Amino acid sequence: MAPSSAPEAVRDANARCARGDHPQRPADPRVVAFYDALTSTYPDRGPRATAPGSPWASAPLHAAADHIQMRLDEGCPDVVLETIERLAAELNLDLLDLQDGTVYPPPLRAAS
Repeated sequence: MAPSSAPEAVRDANARCARGDHPQRPADPRVVAFYDALTSTYPDRGPRATAPGSPWASAPLHAAADHIQMRLDEGCPDVVLETIERLAAELNLDLLDLQDGTVYPPPLRAAS
């Protein structure tokens, strides 16, 4: 989605995903970079994805052209959340908390 997407647009996109309606387009390079960076530290496939200490409640992650859906284990360490937030900010991606519907846009960057 565009960096200026309104929170409701993010929630609407999630509702389309839940219905199985995914855009047929090339993957957003930012989403690919997010997935690659996150799963290089916290694999979502293979034996480490389901081993004790894995942050994932459900693996593999749902990956589409414009989003990654992550279901975190209840005992997920804070460092995992901090990594997700840092990567999303670095790549200018919104985060949607499905528990309460809150959309966390990337932080504003200071002009250089």
